[in-house]
Amino acid sequence: MSPVTKHRLLLLLPFTIFLVLLAYFAIGLTHDPSKLPSTMIDKPVPVFDLAGIDGGPGLASTDLTGKVQLVNVFASWCAPCRVEHPLLVRLAREEGIVIRGLNYKDKPEAAQAFLTMLGNPYTSVGADKDGRVGINFGVYGVPETYVIDKAGRIRYRHVGPLMPQDMENVILPMLRELAK
Repeated sequence: MSPVTKHRLLLLLPFTIFLVLLAYFAIGLTHDPSKLPSTMIDKPVPVFDLAGIDGGPGLASTDLTGKVQLVNVFASWCAPCRVEHPLLVRLAREEGIVIRGLNYKDKPEAAQAFLTMLGNPYTSVGADKDGRVGINFGVYGVPETYVIDKAGRIRYRHVGPLMPQDMENVILPMLRELAK
């Protein structure tokens, strides 16, 4: 190979690297980040028993059988949790949906203040102070919401704040179908 050919190949190298990176990022942008895979779908909820926040009822895996319900992972320090919270309050009050709270890596007193200020849609709230239960559920971050069937199996996982269209198009139809 002549020195001129080697020189041309070296000049093409940065352009080739740029094209490879461009293709990689272009493919990455086509993926929906809220559709993170979960290995827990159709598996039983992990076994756990958490104390409640500020003396309230806690949350255990045994609470998640017998009826279709939601488990909402939230924290007082989570801004998107505040966005979805009015929807959760409405669903609990108007639709009668059983919603259990998993308070993730939070101080119980901060979580209680959050619920006092914004309303409490939860039948019970478990204080997952160290995040171990969340990790066992497969939580990437807060908020996340899980649909649990009557047998205590995780049937669906929603990553990020719930929006009205998520409830109307996915969650409510699924809850109705599972309740049959």
